[in-house]
Amino acid sequence: MDNETTRLGGNIELSGFRDIDSSSMAVLKKIIGNHAKRIAELTKKLETLHITLKPVHEREKSEKYEVHAKIIDNGKVYASEITDRNLFVAVDGVLKKLVNELD
Repeated sequence: MDNETTRLGGNIELSGFRDIDSSSMAVLKKIIGNHAKRIAELTKKLETLHITLKPVHEREKSEKYEVHAKIIDNGKVYASEITDRNLFVAVDGVLKKLVNELD
């Protein structure tokens, strides 16, 4: 899996999500979109929201997902990471950490 970057809207970038199936991707976009709205409200000048997915321990039915998220807000960088067996929980959790940091 390479780290090609996909853009979601203006300033949201995803890396490492290429192998995710389309139905899971639709759910992820919804989760990311909801958090992105909140992040946009809390930031002064949101430059980028970058989310990177790294699968760890790739065994069938017991893979873990390591998700890193980074916000650049008016030159200031906020970052968080989380590892979970559930991709949706991992993405939601990493973005909640960022929102809490901005709050």
